[in-house]
Amino acid sequence: MRIRPARTDEAAALTELVLRSKAHWGYSAEFLEACRAELTIRPDDIHRHRVVVAEDADSAVVGVASLEGAAPEGSLGLCFVEPAAIGRGVGRALYFHVTSAAREFGFARLTIEADPNAEPFYRRMGARLVGRTASGSLAGRELPLLEVRLPPRTEGWTQAWTAGRRAVHLGNVAGFQSQFGPVSPQAAHYSCLAAFLSPHPAVLILPAAVPPDWTDLTGRPLGWGPVEVYDGLTEPPGRTDGPTARATRSVPEAQGDTLTRAVLSRPALLRRLRSLDLPLLPWGRTPAVAELTGVPLDPEALRYESKRASHELFTRLAPAHPELRVPEQWQPATRREAARLLRRRARAGLTTVVKTEHGAGGSGTRVIRDHGRGGLPRLRRPPLPRGPVLLEEFVAGETEPRDVTFDGLVDADGCVHVAGVAVMDVLGTAYRGATVGPGVVPPALAEAVARFGAAVGERIAASGHRGWFDVDFVTGSDGRPAPTEINLRMTGPSVAFMVKARLDETRGGDHLVRSVDHVPLGARLPGPALSAFLRETTARCAGIDAVLLPSIPTAAFAPAPYLGVVLAAHTRERLDAAEALVRAAARDTGRVFTT
Repeated sequence: MRIRPARTDEAAALTELVLRSKAHWGYSAEFLEACRAELTIRPDDIHRHRVVVAEDADSAVVGVASLEGAAPEGSLGLCFVEPAAIGRGVGRALYFHVTSAAREFGFARLTIEADPNAEPFYRRMGARLVGRTASGSLAGRELPLLEVRLPPRTEGWTQAWTAGRRAVHLGNVAGFQSQFGPVSPQAAHYSCLAAFLSPHPAVLILPAAVPPDWTDLTGRPLGWGPVEVYDGLTEPPGRTDGPTARATRSVPEAQGDTLTRAVLSRPALLRRLRSLDLPLLPWGRTPAVAELTGVPLDPEALRYESKRASHELFTRLAPAHPELRVPEQWQPATRREAARLLRRRARAGLTTVVKTEHGAGGSGTRVIRDHGRGGLPRLRRPPLPRGPVLLEEFVAGETEPRDVTFDGLVDADGCVHVAGVAVMDVLGTAYRGATVGPGVVPPALAEAVARFGAAVGERIAASGHRGWFDVDFVTGSDGRPAPTEINLRMTGPSVAFMVKARLDETRGGDHLVRSVDHVPLGARLPGPALSAFLRETTARCAGIDAVLLPSIPTAAFAPAPYLGVVLAAHTRERLDAAEALVRAAARDTGRVFTT
């Protein structure tokens, strides 16, 4: 599909398209004739109302839309689709095109006088019902009046990230992890989150095979358009079963960035990527990524991925940030020394966090509490995580939000840009998702966390880091946040920031976005069943004015099946309702086997 400016000589043909589209709702010939004058497009309207048309692959015009008025307030005057093309995404593409253009022209608000039958579509697109307005064609008839709020275009972090361009996304989760220790068996599934390394991907490169319609299901609500997908690059050759089954059995190599090496070993793929001349964004930086991009990896660039080094940095920064507290950390020389210190703290009634020096999503981290009689009954085999361990003071508190995170990026020139602050969903020590958007983090807490996160960004930039990073915090009983680790890579919360940026840009408004990385399924879903489930659940979410994006589809056929999703809405109530809906629908997938 292509969207282009309309020509003045098309005015009459476009008027007939509008009337055919209106007739799709079953209106009588008399009704349509009464609307003709209002719906007529005249040659001088084409430029004055910024009329655009959508063409299909055969260059046939299948839709028309207009942006009317003068900034800062205007209207979506037309948005009509040829009846034979309804359901093919034409209306959505036109809507995204007009709202994006409106932001470029400086519009802050658009109104829509909608046909009652089209109101659900506009609400799904993010427009908000604000009242009723009199029809311009029939006396006594009222139409739904909706509005779209458009945040101003800024030169903020999204511009610093990709200069507003589409990007090539590289899901080298396993390759990044392998630099610091064993690779999680879930890395192949988690690499699907690479679809969200920027607000608007052009190419997606993944280690495991993904369902063929996944990027369409995810990209339609975000207005992505076609995305080139190169998947299954690290799988053994000769697989003949379905992509979902293959993905569950694809365990990443334990050593090296095999995905990036797979790209480097494919000359045709390399030529294709270089011909696009687009930013290439990896999940994390590795020597192989440096070879692929031509951007050297500084020997100290990933230094603060270490929880030991990050704690030392937090301690150095702490005097300038009295609104925070840094938990005490001990670095035992041996595992025997670590066990002795744990017992001493347990006898004193103190809770201790045991950490590995490197780890993602809470892996290698556990909380050891006093269980009475000075014993540690939960310290069974293996009593401590493998490898060197760190012991840290447990920051107690019931203050909400308990777990927060700061996300930002360091650009090529070493400048730090703030993406925002999110609330994380953490069960025990395991990360499960994050929520971003207005009102999620109290202003005073968000300001303190952002100030400290930016200071961390300055230090890691000086050490050579370039790219995304985040700083995680826990909130103590006194309300003060305590920094716990730095991640020098893309993260789960970064997914929510990317989706929010895209939705705010294309749909307007100030979205709340929640990433949920683990939604248990009641049954294993092969490819066709998964697609049917996602389409039905997406439609149900749209019915409550929420957006559902499948983010991790490949685990749907795992032995313990689950999904990752991203949800978005304009209110907290709708966001919570969408999550409840998705979780209930996921549980119900097993009902067919139990009834």
